[in-house]
Amino acid sequence: MRVKVRLFASLRESFGYAERDLEVKDGLTLNDVWKLVSEGKDPSVAVMMAVNMDYAQPDVKVNDGDEVAFFPPVTGG
Repeated sequence: MRVKVRLFASLRESFGYAERDLEVKDGLTLNDVWKLVSEGKDPSVAVMMAVNMDYAQPDVKVNDGDEVAFFPPVTGG
């Protein structure tokens, strides 16, 4: 199945891209996709996740055609 991965803010800068399509096997969770994108790094508390523009927990399963996003928490002053 295919998912679109989007990275924001410092994650985009760290990984060197903002968006890419990724071919993955069925039954993966957001956490599994994160590990593929980040080359095995466990998500820290500083990584937020979303599926199809809705915040989601790392154990949410992704489906064919989903857009998944990873970004650091928004801070401000």
